Amino acid sequence: MNGADKLCDVLLVNGVDVCFANPGTSEMHFVAALDRKPEMRCVLGLFEGVVTAAADGYARMAGKPASTLLHTGPGLANGLANLHNARRASTPMINVVGDHATYHLQYDAPLTSDIDSLARPMSKWVGRAQDAASIRKVTEEAYVSAMARRGVSTMILPADAAWGEAQPEDLSPVSVPAAEPASEDAIAEAARALTGGKKVVLLLAGDALREDALEHAGRIAVKTGAQLYSQTSARSARGAGRVPVRPVPYPVDMAVAALSEFEVAICIGKGQPVAFFAYPGKPSLILPPQCAVIDLGDAASDLRGTLERLCDAVGANGAKPVYGVRADFTEPTGQLSPETIGLAVARRMPENAILCDESVTSGRGFGQLAPGCAPHDHLPLTGGAIGIGIPLSVGAAVACPDRKVILLQADGSGMYTVQGLWTQAREQLDVVTIIFSNRSYAILQGEMRNVGVNQFGKNARAMLDLDRPELDWCQIARGMGVEAGRATTIEEFTRLLDVALLGVGPFLIEAMI
Repeated sequence: MNGADKLCDVLLVNGVDVCFANPGTSEMHFVAALDRKPEMRCVLGLFEGVVTAAADGYARMAGKPASTLLHTGPGLANGLANLHNARRASTPMINVVGDHATYHLQYDAPLTSDIDSLARPMSKWVGRAQDAASIRKVTEEAYVSAMARRGVSTMILPADAAWGEAQPEDLSPVSVPAAEPASEDAIAEAARALTGGKKVVLLLAGDALREDALEHAGRIAVKTGAQLYSQTSARSARGAGRVPVRPVPYPVDMAVAALSEFEVAICIGKGQPVAFFAYPGKPSLILPPQCAVIDLGDAASDLRGTLERLCDAVGANGAKPVYGVRADFTEPTGQLSPETIGLAVARRMPENAILCDESVTSGRGFGQLAPGCAPHDHLPLTGGAIGIGIPLSVGAAVACPDRKVILLQADGSGMYTVQGLWTQAREQLDVVTIIFSNRSYAILQGEMRNVGVNQFGKNARAMLDLDRPELDWCQIARGMGVEAGRATTIEEFTRLLDVALLGVGPFLIEAMI
């Protein structure tokens, strides 16, 4: 047994049985060890940003971490943008980053870098195995941190620690500290605010947006008159039969207006909302200046338990929540547009689907349709670093092979990690990818207008338009092994969507909006 074998065994005994990988020379002993472990599913990504986003999507749906395998500092650096998104999603993940043998580092070989410093901004825990004997301890620490602190752990694996001799030993799952609900004092303060006659908003995030937690939030809202809003989170339960929650709008002016009436904000799962960016003359904090803020825990807290206790404190256990009702959406006609596409998807959404969403500007209206759709889980872009959608759908599909995954994908951000289509094909994942092909970075055009620029000159258009040449998503998809079709009318789109939803395996629709 070598250190790499021990690493695999510790991961497996703790339930980590999926590895999203893009290995290199320094990791060959770990690759060989993985090859000796048929219990471990290894999924290749052709770019490290695919690997890290897939691990994010997997953990959001599986409720446990996957491992990644990344090649030295540059490989980790390639995956950092989607590790940023995972950090904002509070996703448990264990990165295994290979490094040179410890004695080789002093010679500053071409791939030598400061991996610890690269990892630290996106990781809640960073550790390094010094030798094969330390691998069990370091791997267990990485797992405990990922689960208990709800975040990314990055373990650095020198080549000689991987190939060094390790002693066989009996392994058992490591104990993870249980999450704690908000304190009794904090819950009492929130209960007084809810029953004190003031206008109160519950701002929900993290696990507070899961179906069972929403039941308690819905009872509190009915009993006290509080409003329910959500902040962008890793996963939320939506659709008919579930308590609907309004998202805090992305545009700062709309967000400020939506929350302007509230005197007390009770934040559950995340702190108070802030503007995505700063704009001249506009506030950074969304809530009114006079609004009191009560914090009832972050993503690592027991948010379900907090809501259950708060429900009891306000006497709402007997209240009946208001649920979303399945709507009879009209078959869309007319122009192919984000609105008609949204109606077509809402009308055909399968029960228990997973909706991955990197539609950016094109899909913002879909949230209004969500309460009338079939019950589904929504996985959005959490950290604003575009290029997550395609590999996020990969991870979700690996975690839940019995559920249909629908990806709403903007064309510009889709190109960041387009290699994920190849992984969809190789793993035969049941993903329907809908490309909103507006051939522009439309969100950046909107941001230009937000800073007062309404006329775009030659240089601005050169940076914001996706033309000369125009992207052909059908050819791109087929080149990656994914069946694809193009829609120029809503009738063509609905026919393609019907075919995609009836089939099993990856299918891409290029919607020419």
